[in-house]
Amino acid sequence: MAPSGSRSIKRGCQRVLYWIPVLFIALIVAWSYYAYVLQLCIESIENTGEKVVYLLAYHVIFIMFVWAYWQTIFTRPMNPLKEFHLSHSDKELLEREDRGESQQEILRRIAKDLPIYTRTNSGAIRFCDRCQLLKPDRCHHCSVCDKCILKMDHHCPWVNNCVGFSNYKFFMLFLAYSLLYCLFITATDLQYFIKFWLAGGRAHFRLKEYLNGLPDTQAKFHILFLFFSSSMFSVSLASLFIYHCWLVCKNRSTLEAVRAPVFRHGTDKNGFSLGFSKNFRQVFGDEVKYWPVPVFSSSGDGCSFPTCLVNLDPEQPSSPSGSNPASKAAAEGRQFPSKPLRESQSRLLSSTPSWSESDGAADKDKKGASNPGMTIENEA
Repeated sequence: MAPSGSRSIKRGCQRVLYWIPVLFIALIVAWSYYAYVLQLCIESIENTGEKVVYLLAYHVIFIMFVWAYWQTIFTRPMNPLKEFHLSHSDKELLEREDRGESQQEILRRIAKDLPIYTRTNSGAIRFCDRCQLLKPDRCHHCSVCDKCILKMDHHCPWVNNCVGFSNYKFFMLFLAYSLLYCLFITATDLQYFIKFWLAGGRAHFRLKEYLNGLPDTQAKFHILFLFFSSSMFSVSLASLFIYHCWLVCKNRSTLEAVRAPVFRHGTDKNGFSLGFSKNFRQVFGDEVKYWPVPVFSSSGDGCSFPTCLVNLDPEQPSSPSGSNPASKAAAEGRQFPSKPLRESQSRLLSSTPSWSESDGAADKDKKGASNPGMTIENEA
């Protein structure tokens, strides 16, 4: 009992510590609200029209920023469906086998009816010993959450949550609105910051002659520090937001950008890329009205993803005539293979995709003599 109790106490302390970065962000945001609304707009700006415009625009951005941040923090990451978990009999069978190859045969048999097409670097079935499940494509085990997360991007300490399929859109909106929030404060605070900065360098600190409306040193301190903090956060947020925009355009997660996914035909960094438009809609959905709003609208189920067919799958059986059915399907312009997709995923494959970023596009055009167009591999 003692070891179990000590582990529980340790786990509870870790949970508290994990919330410290979130608390820090919350305090910074609360202070920025006080400094901007009360000290700058209400106390320092004398022009009523300018004050009203600033306050209205600020509160719209502030509400969207807080909403997106809240959704990113408190949206629970999605875990693999029960179909990917081993049954009790399969667990016993796997435990009885000592050799790795025998265990792989069991896992391959279980994975045969599941939409799993990625492998480990050695070509083995991706299996999680901790969760006792076969990992769906783009799923990874988070050591902090101690569970497998669908389409895991990374574990973010600033939101104390895993960023994955269920909340990646919210994370992108959080980055966008937080950047817009900082840029708006920097732009509207700039003129008052300049007045304070110039006045502060004058001899004898004759501030009243230059400040024209900055009433006391408390307001001046908030205006100065507000500009510095918002401009510094803008630089860091801009770099992070641009990087994740690039990931969305390429349909990659942070983990996949570091290590390209391995398919049955080999490593392919562009294996999940369907072109810019479809990559974007896979994260933000088909309804344009929902794109800027922190509500879930991503396409798919998180367990299976359509992929582009860059190379032929060596595990596909040969046809009686000796030709690969994948080649025949490509020549006939069919989608391959014919496993069902959800409606939102099917829409991603309904129109002709853009293959500009696919490394194997040129090779496929040369191979497909009967049909020079590309073929989409429906791997879900």
